[in-house]
Amino acid sequence: MSLSILADRITTCELCPRLRSHCRDISLKRKRVFSNEEYWGRPVPGFGDPDARLLLVGLAPGAHGSNRTGRPFTGDASGDWLYGALHRYGWSNLPVSRSRDDGLVLTDCYITAAARCAPPGNRPTREELDRCRPYLEAELGLLGSVRVVLTLGRIGWEHWLRAAGWWERLGVRQRPRFAHGEETNLPDGTVLISSFHPSRQNTNTGRLTRPMWHGVFERIRTIVSSAPLQPALPSAQRESPTEALPAR
Repeated sequence: MSLSILADRITTCELCPRLRSHCRDISLKRKRVFSNEEYWGRPVPGFGDPDARLLLVGLAPGAHGSNRTGRPFTGDASGDWLYGALHRYGWSNLPVSRSRDDGLVLTDCYITAAARCAPPGNRPTREELDRCRPYLEAELGLLGSVRVVLTLGRIGWEHWLRAAGWWERLGVRQRPRFAHGEETNLPDGTVLISSFHPSRQNTNTGRLTRPMWHGVFERIRTIVSSAPLQPALPSAQRESPTEALPAR
């Protein structure tokens, strides 16, 4: 198993008929401004540095962002916020992410999501998230150098905790709290930081401001700069990447 083989498994997944139908429908109808583009229209795999110490976990592909471009947080407003910050603090060579072929490279950072298909209303069901989680579990097994995890939104936060095994292992009273900028040191040495998602719903209403957003990355840069390059201690996740994958 490797990240490239896992990416192939993800992009050919057909486990959630509702999501696959929705993504294909969007790809055929398209947004007027992108009417001349060919949409990706498939599940979207993770993207970044295999040796990353920083892992970002979002919710799901945007209908006309990642579902169009085939790369996480690429081609929409949320991506503008994310890659602008990653460039500002040294993880991305470019401040914007427009397509899979734009030359953007991430260093010491990897981006993934709880769900790999764009969901109707940006709301995957619990069952769809559960079916998709083995892909995140497999990624975690392959990304052995991660020391800091930034979860974007409550769903990304919860499903990373579930995929890493901490949701059950810690129990209700010991679980980290979800709040913007909340920082938790987990027993294996991983630092978990939660943030509001940089969606238009949050950025246009002022729930998430640039100073709030940049403050999270300033803190992460301090942590990662002092973190050793060797992998953290074994996490709570015990399944091998291959065992974790669902049957297609």
